[in-house]
Amino acid sequence: MDLTTWPLVNMINQKNYYTEYLKRDDQILPLRLQQEERHNRMTTNAKDRDRALAQAKPGEAPMPDIEMDLDDDVAIDEAAGLMGQDALGSKVIVLHPGSQNLRIGLASDALPKTVPMVIARRCQLNESEEEGEPKPKRLKLDDGTALEPEKMFGEGFASQYATMCSELKVHMRSHKRRVLPNSKELIVNYNKRTPPETISEHNDPLRIDWTEIPRDLQQAPAFITGKDALRIPDFSVPRYKLFWPLRHGWYNEHDYDQKRALYDDIATIIEEAIKTQLNIPRKKEWAQYSCVLVVPDLYERHYVTHFLDMLLRDFGFGRVCFIQESLAATFGAGYTSACVVDLGAQKTSICCVEEGMCLENSRINLKYGGADVTETFIKMMLYDHFPYAEINLNRRYDYLLAEEIKIKFCTLNEGDVSPQPADFHLRASGQDTRKYMFKIYDEILLAPQGYFQPSIFDNSLKLRDRRKLVDRSRDLYDGSPNDPVSTAQSAIIAMTAPPLPPNNQAFNGQNDGLDGAAVSTPLRQLPNPLQRFSEQERNSHSAIGSPAPDDDDTPMPPADGEVIGAKNELDPSLRDDVLPIAALDVAILTSIIHGARNDDRKTRDFLGGIMVIGGGAQIPGFYSYLEERLKESRPGFAKDIMIGTPPRELDPQGVVWKGGSVFGKLRGTNDSWISRLEHDRLGARVLAYKLMWAW
Repeated sequence: MDLTTWPLVNMINQKNYYTEYLKRDDQILPLRLQQEERHNRMTTNAKDRDRALAQAKPGEAPMPDIEMDLDDDVAIDEAAGLMGQDALGSKVIVLHPGSQNLRIGLASDALPKTVPMVIARRCQLNESEEEGEPKPKRLKLDDGTALEPEKMFGEGFASQYATMCSELKVHMRSHKRRVLPNSKELIVNYNKRTPPETISEHNDPLRIDWTEIPRDLQQAPAFITGKDALRIPDFSVPRYKLFWPLRHGWYNEHDYDQKRALYDDIATIIEEAIKTQLNIPRKKEWAQYSCVLVVPDLYERHYVTHFLDMLLRDFGFGRVCFIQESLAATFGAGYTSACVVDLGAQKTSICCVEEGMCLENSRINLKYGGADVTETFIKMMLYDHFPYAEINLNRRYDYLLAEEIKIKFCTLNEGDVSPQPADFHLRASGQDTRKYMFKIYDEILLAPQGYFQPSIFDNSLKLRDRRKLVDRSRDLYDGSPNDPVSTAQSAIIAMTAPPLPPNNQAFNGQNDGLDGAAVSTPLRQLPNPLQRFSEQERNSHSAIGSPAPDDDDTPMPPADGEVIGAKNELDPSLRDDVLPIAALDVAILTSIIHGARNDDRKTRDFLGGIMVIGGGAQIPGFYSYLEERLKESRPGFAKDIMIGTPPRELDPQGVVWKGGSVFGKLRGTNDSWISRLEHDRLGARVLAYKLMWAW
């Protein structure tokens, strides 16, 4: 007899039990909302058609059949009363934020509007007064007196600069170009004895209209954004300080003390750009617009989730979608597969794109760009007794002047390297215009060569205050970092990172409590990332066998000399302590190695489809110089290497934005749009269902 009347539950047969939890589309909110919206639209269209047929008079032509499965964007355009070509993209805003510039526009626009990604706020001191030291930094004696130009940047820079000069002379002589033996002496002597010429302001036809600041503190604006911020006089009353929220493709945590202030500046810059550049001043109207945001290939999760929250909640857009930079570049240029090299102002990104997808393991993000070329160019000219010795890139008018000189004179054509006179006009607020005459020689070519010898750049402050405000994104379950990584980026970091100390000790000298009792595993020498490229080049015509599968989980046979199971990766907790810096040609080949995965056909396709975009690539002769460097590195693939430019005479700086506008007008992107309802219910989890790549 049972001791209780409570029914007994038998154990589940483990062999036969089955569940449908999260296995059907109607159990996933984003997919269910799409199905419901499509069903409601079909029902409405059917009712409208029946009503029109019932009200039709005898003899009238019947209504044409309405397509029952319309797109989401078609429905929004029809609801707004827009039809035809005007409907394509007229309600879609495309944003491409960068470290230097924000490119913004409607998807129906032919070209984007470019706005400096900067905001000026009222402060006690401006940025040049707060820094104190000029940029580039000069060395001084103990008593504060300045050193000679040849010594003011240290022995390291002087020796490397002299080495680059001698190598250039040897290369020019080998190509039968004329090289004067005393060119440097002529340049230095001319620059020493040439004083500037003063031009009164009323005689200067190209004088600058500076941003006027009311002296009354009550009337002075709290902030100014865009180009007007760069034209604020340095010593205005009240003072204004420039803030750049994004630096080197990261959040600029050095200039901010609070995370909220950093986020507010990003939102303010974008909000003012929408109001002024797109003429949409009322925020109530923004709910009618959709937004396409271009994000970096090797992004950080906090970056994407913050922008998603800002665009939907703070700005109130109707829906938002994301696209990666390299994929957007192929959309804008019309390529199906390419190795995209984006040379920005402060970062350089490389990624292989194949059939509309960014290959995850080929993504590389290097922390140098056109701004480093500008600073190095000024240092080289100061080394050669540049007549304007007081130049300081922390001052606004000097920064704009340096960019102008770089764009005007820098080149990678050896035929343009010769002692030649040049001039520039220095225009500062409240001062007469000064005209400087000087001579230039090999600085115009050696500064852009820093892309291929990045040790000439000043990389000492780029990791300053990293992770001070915004911590790494971590997994909710095990707490491990879950920001996306790639094997190509890990290879670059492994080349850049200093060798690990013995006994597996950490960088701070501690031994993690082991007290030397544990025997450390001997570390192998870091392999050359181009070793696999060389082996593939030797065996491309003789090797027999199928290429390696594309699945990253498939184990690969070890290369010669490699230890099975050895890791060529730095610990994730130490990755933020290493600045990813490598020569541009080495980084491109590394990206292609990891993207092609030993497939000879893919390797040749990527080498023949290298597309260089970005403002840093607008230096004359850059494409031919890069192609020559790659052919010298890989002579076996010389016939396949080809550097391409964006077709249809597109501006290289606007190709990524153009791809975002094309993506926003596609009829098949309705699966990528994130609505406010989905974000309110699921938060950042909705990205796993909506993004085109693995979140």
